[in-house]
Amino acid sequence: MNTTTPTIAVLGCGLIGAPVARNLANKGFKVKVWNRTAAKAQALVQDNLQACASVAEAVSDADYIVTVLKDGDSVASAMAAGSGHFRPGAKWLQLSTVGIDAAASLAQLASQQQLVYFDTPVQGTRQPAEQGQLIILASGPQAGREAVQTVFDAIGKRTLWVADEAGQASRLKLALNNWAFTLTHGLAESLALAKGLGVDPALVVDVVSNGPMDCAYFQLKSAAMLAGNYTPSFSVANAVKDSRLILDAAHQAGLYAEVAGAGLHRFERALAAGHGDKDMAASFLAPDLPA
Repeated sequence: MNTTTPTIAVLGCGLIGAPVARNLANKGFKVKVWNRTAAKAQALVQDNLQACASVAEAVSDADYIVTVLKDGDSVASAMAAGSGHFRPGAKWLQLSTVGIDAAASLAQLASQQQLVYFDTPVQGTRQPAEQGQLIILASGPQAGREAVQTVFDAIGKRTLWVADEAGQASRLKLALNNWAFTLTHGLAESLALAKGLGVDPALVVDVVSNGPMDCAYFQLKSAAMLAGNYTPSFSVANAVKDSRLILDAAHQAGLYAEVAGAGLHRFERALAAGHGDKDMAASFLAPDLPA
C-alpha cells in the first residue's frame, strides 16, 4: 500500500459524494471518482481528483473504496462492476444508507472480494458534507481503524464507533433518520394546520423560537417551508427510500412503527405530487387526501 499518498476511489458523486470527494482531495489524498452519470464525475476534476469512465478504472489501484450511492442495489451493482480489479486488502468504507438486509449482503460481498469492510453511514446532509462536518457512524473490525480514521477526519467532525460487527452502524442510522423524519413531518403538519385554520404559520415559528422546543433543525426547516425554498439537502425521493427501510427494520424487530408508517405515506404523497427532487421539507407540500 502506498503509505505516502493513499489513493481513494469514491463511487457516487451526488449531494454527499461530490463534497466528500472534494474534501478528500483537499486533504491531500489522491482521489478517483466514478458516477453513473459521467458528467457529475467530470465536474469534480481538479488537482488530486481524477474522473474515471468505469468502476474498474476507479478501484484498480485504490487503497480505499468509498461508496456514496442511492441504495443497496446501487452499491452492489457498482461493486460488482469492479470485481477482479480490487486491490486485495483494500478498505471499503460504505457511507450509503442501505438498511439491515443490504448491509449484511454487502459485508458478504466484501469478504468475497477480499476487501476489509467498514459499515459507515453518515449523519448529515449536503451542507455538513460540504463543510467536512459529517458525523460518521462506524462499525467494523478493530484492525484498520486507525488507518480509516484519517479518511473520516477529512470528511467529518466526529466518528462514533458503534460496534465491531458490520451492520450495527446501519441499524443506528435508521433510528436516527426516523427521528429526523418525525421532526420534519411534525413541523410540516403543524404549519399546514395553522394555515388551514386561517392562522399565519409564521406565528408557530415565532412562539417556538427561543423556547424549550426550539432547535437549529426547527429553524432551518421552518424557514425553508415558509419561504418555499426546497433546494435539496436530502430529497423526498431518498426520504421515501429510507422510510421504507425503517419500516422493514421495525417489522424485523417486531415493532409497530406507526409514526414512521404515517410519515412514509406523507412522503409518498409528496413524491406522487411531483416533489421527489425537492428537499424533504417538501413534506409541507404533501397534498391533502380526498375527503
